Amino acid sequence: MGLFEIMNTVIKVENISKAYRLGEIGTGTLSHDLQRWWSKIRKKEDPFLKVGEVNDRTVKGTSNIIWSLRDITFEVKQGDAVGIVGRNGAGKSTLLKILSQITAPTKGIFKAHGRIASLLEVGTGFHPELTGRENIFLNGAILGMRKHEINRKFDEIVDFSGVERYIDTPVKRYSSGMYVRLAFAVAAYLESEILIIDEVLAVGDAEFQRKCLGKMADVTKGEGRTVLFVSHNMTAVSSLCKSGLYLKNGSMISNGNISSVVSAYLGDMEKIERQEWIGNKGNSDLKIFRTGVYPEDKINGFHTNTDIFIEIEGEALNPIIDLVMGFRLWSQYEYELAYVLHDDTQEEHIAFPAQKFKKVFKIPANTLAEGSYKISFDIGIHNREAIIEHNYCDLSFSLVNISGLGRKYLVGATKGFSSLIRTNWLVK
Repeated sequence: MGLFEIMNTVIKVENISKAYRLGEIGTGTLSHDLQRWWSKIRKKEDPFLKVGEVNDRTVKGTSNIIWSLRDITFEVKQGDAVGIVGRNGAGKSTLLKILSQITAPTKGIFKAHGRIASLLEVGTGFHPELTGRENIFLNGAILGMRKHEINRKFDEIVDFSGVERYIDTPVKRYSSGMYVRLAFAVAAYLESEILIIDEVLAVGDAEFQRKCLGKMADVTKGEGRTVLFVSHNMTAVSSLCKSGLYLKNGSMISNGNISSVVSAYLGDMEKIERQEWIGNKGNSDLKIFRTGVYPEDKINGFHTNTDIFIEIEGEALNPIIDLVMGFRLWSQYEYELAYVLHDDTQEEHIAFPAQKFKKVFKIPANTLAEGSYKISFDIGIHNREAIIEHNYCDLSFSLVNISGLGRKYLVGATKGFSSLIRTNWLVK
């Protein structure tokens, strides 16, 4: 028995790095291959990786070499459930693909003791022309199981997945939900020592997500198997996992107790966003001193299942006729989701008095899906002038789904969204 087994370590990762060349398929030119080969013979660093950059998609780089992962080192013990968190593009899926031996690391080594079952994306490991039944036996054979072993698990797999009626139908005709149900059941019930799950559970409904989380808990606590779990659902990660990794731009920021890892991740999410603007903007009639966006649950932060408040504070220096205030809500892809510009306390042509004020908009809980958003304000006099210019005091925030029960898609109907917003004047 080797030291690796004595230490009860099932996964050991040492300085794993993965580089990709943008815009090319393959390794490049023959001359590049020869230079790489010569450097390898001399035990020198690959000359074309020296200029590589971190995988920060918000910054335009100068190199066509991108490090999706850089110097990742950690160990996983048998029976551990490890949560891997980070923003999109952090390198989470790349790490799981390396551990699943789908892709090879550019640098570094890793060792895994035991059979690995992976569920990385919808359809992974399934042949679309084969039926659900045939794919179950195919996946079992890939794991090295014999036919009688798969037969023993077959009924449990079909029952858990809930696709018994379609088990002899080619999986290419399955919906994405049916696909992931059967794929998860296969990965969880076939006899593998290590279970790797990416963020594919978001495809399933809330009931199935709870079943999956319950099964993964049984796998670690009852069966002593090891689980690596990637998710943006912080409640699911915190409840299932005892330890975790936080990846950011391909680097490991935090590694240890899951509560400290999640706290580091959520803390960084807030730091990179602008949730308040303070200044002095306006004209001789009206001044704006502050805009802000905050969740009702200020302690736990921005979650999909909490009310979101958007505030505008200022002072009318003179009575203003037809004062309008509102905002535009944008997705992280710069798509305008809603334009909210209404006032339910004023009638047309009635002068707003000279006074200090706070205007509050409320977006009800469970209205927006998990994701990043931007707010730009429109403040001015109807059909005349803008007092605050577009994009002057933009705010941004990100919602995290900690319950697993919120919306899965962004709102798209501006009229329907606007009708949900509630406003209030608070005179100081």
